[in-house]
Amino acid sequence: MNADDHGLRIDDYLAHMLEGAQLVRKYVDGMSKEEFIQDRRTQQAVILNLIVVGEAATRLCGGHEEFVSKHPEIPWRQMRGMRNRMAHGYFDINLDVVWETIQVSLPELEVRLLQLRGS
Repeated sequence: MNADDHGLRIDDYLAHMLEGAQLVRKYVDGMSKEEFIQDRRTQQAVILNLIVVGEAATRLCGGHEEFVSKHPEIPWRQMRGMRNRMAHGYFDINLDVVWETIQVSLPELEVRLLQLRGS
């Protein structure tokens, strides 16, 4: 099954990725790392949306290889890897890595996705 079997186009997957990244950042807005570590509900919401971001990246990698190869500025492999670690190793998720991803990687990803969708 490829990405087209789901009736979604490239822009749909990019929109899912952008929405997931924006939701994650909204969920932790104004929160300290310590508050995040103590807030299981926010952790679960964040993890779900990071999985959505990674799943959309996986679908693009699997069905739109030419598009993905034209945009090496997007960390496709890292997003796929994080999604797999979260989905298959839920009990071993490192919240320090999740927090670092939220603070460093997601803002950069948001900018890149907005640029990509605008082009």
